[in-house]
Amino acid sequence: MSEINAFLEPGMLVRHPEQPDWGLGQVQSNIGGRITVNFEHQGKVVIDGRRIELMPVFDS
Repeated sequence: MSEINAFLEPGMLVRHPEQPDWGLGQVQSNIGGRITVNFEHQGKVVIDGRRIELMPVFDS
C-alpha cells in the first residue's frame, strides 16, 4: 500500500486518478489495504490500495 493510502481515514475526501468521472469520494473504511470509498457518481467501491493510489482532496 502506498504511503498516502496508509493515512486515509474514514471521512476523508479522495479522487480516483484513473476514474475522474466518478467524482469526489468519501473514505468509508481502510482495512488491510482495502479502501472502501463512496463516490458521487459511482457509489460504493472497494479499492485495492496496493494497486491504486487515491488522491486526497483537501479543498472541495
